[in-house]
Amino acid sequence: MTTRAGLLNRLLDPERVVVFDGAMGTMLYAKGVFINQCYDELNLKTPDLVRGVHAAYAKAGAEVLETNTFGANRLKLSQYGLESQVREINREAARIAREVAGDDHLVAGAVGPLGVRIEPYGPTSVEEAYLTFHEQMQALRDGGVDLFLLETFGDLAEISQGIRAARAVDPTMPVIAQMTIGVDGRTPYGASPDDVARTLEQLDVDVIGLNCSVGPQAILEAIEKMATVTRKKLSAQPNAGMPRDVGGRSMYMASPEYMASYARHLIQAGAKLIGGCCGTTPDHIRSIVSGVRPLAPRITGTRNREPGTGTAGTGNGEPGTEASRSRGSPFPVPGSPSKGCTPVPLADRSHFAAKIAKGEMVTSVEIVPPRGVDASKMLSDVAALKREGVDAVNVPDGPRAQSRMGAVMTSLLIEQQVGIETVTHYCCRDRNLLGMLSDLLGASAMGLRNILVITGDPPKMGPYPDATAVFDIDSIGLTNLVRNLNHGLDPGGNPIGAPTRYAIGVGVNPAAVDPALELKRFEFKVEAGAEYAITQPVFDVAQLERFLGEIDHVRIPVIAGIWPLVSVRNAEFLANEVPGVVVPESVITRMRRANEKSKEHAVAEGIMIAREMLACVKSAVQGVQVSAPFGKVELALDVFRDHTPA
Repeated sequence: MTTRAGLLNRLLDPERVVVFDGAMGTMLYAKGVFINQCYDELNLKTPDLVRGVHAAYAKAGAEVLETNTFGANRLKLSQYGLESQVREINREAARIAREVAGDDHLVAGAVGPLGVRIEPYGPTSVEEAYLTFHEQMQALRDGGVDLFLLETFGDLAEISQGIRAARAVDPTMPVIAQMTIGVDGRTPYGASPDDVARTLEQLDVDVIGLNCSVGPQAILEAIEKMATVTRKKLSAQPNAGMPRDVGGRSMYMASPEYMASYARHLIQAGAKLIGGCCGTTPDHIRSIVSGVRPLAPRITGTRNREPGTGTAGTGNGEPGTEASRSRGSPFPVPGSPSKGCTPVPLADRSHFAAKIAKGEMVTSVEIVPPRGVDASKMLSDVAALKREGVDAVNVPDGPRAQSRMGAVMTSLLIEQQVGIETVTHYCCRDRNLLGMLSDLLGASAMGLRNILVITGDPPKMGPYPDATAVFDIDSIGLTNLVRNLNHGLDPGGNPIGAPTRYAIGVGVNPAAVDPALELKRFEFKVEAGAEYAITQPVFDVAQLERFLGEIDHVRIPVIAGIWPLVSVRNAEFLANEVPGVVVPESVITRMRRANEKSKEHAVAEGIMIAREMLACVKSAVQGVQVSAPFGKVELALDVFRDHTPA
């Protein structure tokens, strides 16, 4: 009878074939567990159900059983209010699998991605990711797993932190690292199988491979490519084909015989660890075991090192304590601009960017896109701005979650039909990462050059509160993405040919409710590649000056936002209902007194306040963005008329 020690030797032997189990979620779903439940919690609530799935796979011939912990990390469990039970859930999952495995099977601690994006494309730092993985893996080890299996990762930067945590928890325990690919053969971040193999080859793992997302044919083609560029042992755990809608349910149609046939092809291509992912059942694994048995060679010796004696990636193996955005990790973050081409100099990207690069004062006016398809009035207003010598038009992207013409298309209309440059606001709310990439490539090809990266207001602020938001990445992650495009790289670090030529702007709020957080986010934005910043409307010069002093160590050109008030109601609305805008009581009082005289007096007072702001901030910033309240361009121009644009 094979012992655990013998199985570990086979697992690490580069020529030996080992069969893993199949899908846990598929089996639990088939047993009546609704998809909206937390499958990881079943380890505590219905352990017999989980135990039965493990037993079925062991009976089918699987030599490695994976714990029911794919989503059992703190971040994913928090969606169910279970973040305080990370340790209990993972330890119990390992104990259940260990009980079924005995000494005849290995138990793999299954670890999936965190479910959030990490830097440089998300708000979660690499150190936070590392600590989250460390917590889960520590509990799995304490529960008795034999190895760690990191699976279904789409981001090489994220899996590198999982590997780092695995080695810190137990430097002697084998680690398998598996990425996932789409039908195009690439990861969600655009990395090819060759990229995956070369990157994971450099990390301290025992086996590298692929699982999930696609069926055996796509996995086979990718494994064939990986085998040519790595000497690591390879693993492959495909889905049972691609899901199809049958009577309103997603069904995986690949038969056990089909999976067994491709398992043989996978072994011949170089994969030695074989199993199944979504849609696979004990019947599939039974057929795979029978099909690959003739291809499994006799024992030819073990690897040069004992199981799992690789060095840890973090010295003493203790988790760090500072949840900050780590830049000193020895684990590489793919997509570094150092891999790409030199970006076009800022001064050569646009007229607006050239003035910023030369230290000259820039002027712009914000105009809200039309609600419908008729853009004639907006274009007429923009033409007036051009005649007055304004440098650019700011085009917001669904401000306050309103449904309007898209900022990219509006900007193209303005530039092509009027001939004045735009600063295109681009928000993260409405698009996933792939949609953003498509938009940005297309906009660059059409000639747009100035971009302002913002996170975006949540849909509940607008007239369609039931609309959903995406927020795949935030403004920091999007700034990283645009910087990479300017270096000729996609999110996965792959060349795109000619680089984009965006002048990268970001938003900043000198009057933020949490100044420390705003400062830190601004630091991250500058680090990510921001080249200028535009503030929220400023009504307090002293507040702006304090903020400018606080960002002096990461100072980039700052353009001050100025809003001409038109009534006391307008002032009160901005003060109370627009996030990020602070209107001092002294300003509201001035508007109230003017309003008591007449509407005309209120408008004149609002213009006077805006002119005073412009005069005060002009020497401290490198430009101003004046809003056109309620689309009234003449009010914005009135602010400029006593101050000829430099």
